[in-house]
Amino acid sequence: MDVIKLKTPVLDRLTDAEFYEFCQDHRDLRIERDATHQITIRPPASSETGSFNSELISDLVIWNRQHKLGKTFDSSAGFTLSTGAMLSPDASWVAQARWDALAADDRRGFARLCPDFVAELLSPSDRLTDTMRKMEHWLGAGARLGWLLAPASETVFIFVPGQPVRTIQGFDQLLSGEPVLPGFALELRRLRY
Repeated sequence: MDVIKLKTPVLDRLTDAEFYEFCQDHRDLRIERDATHQITIRPPASSETGSFNSELISDLVIWNRQHKLGKTFDSSAGFTLSTGAMLSPDASWVAQARWDALAADDRRGFARLCPDFVAELLSPSDRLTDTMRKMEHWLGAGARLGWLLAPASETVFIFVPGQPVRTIQGFDQLLSGEPVLPGFALELRRLRY
């Protein structure tokens, strides 16, 4: 199944609550909505991409349990951004103080905040240009650090507000999350094909 993009007057009028219900009714799909209310539907990730995502989220969770600095989220979590977009990164982290400041109702749906850290894994079916745009959207909404990991080419694109995108080539190294994720480093070799 290819990526499907939908934009209709009916979908444009969905409230956040109705959009949340739409997503709950179609849990087997990865659904996002941009600031113009265009809905993007993607098929589930491939097994290999899912395995890479598992490695990434496992390391992030272990780091967070040790440091107790915030909340981690996997690819099933959606966030409603200040632009009205609802996006879902492959892995993310929110500082504890920011999470605690959310009302309980905001935590139950698609939380109304942008994660401090987001990571996207480029799967074989993803287009680099689309995913780069998504990373820019995360930064524009308030992310303090973003990683776009491309296992097929062993490339990492690092996004930091106010700085040009930095590119790292080769997965024979550790990728540091400093200063946003103090002490966190991802062993890139675990994401090799």
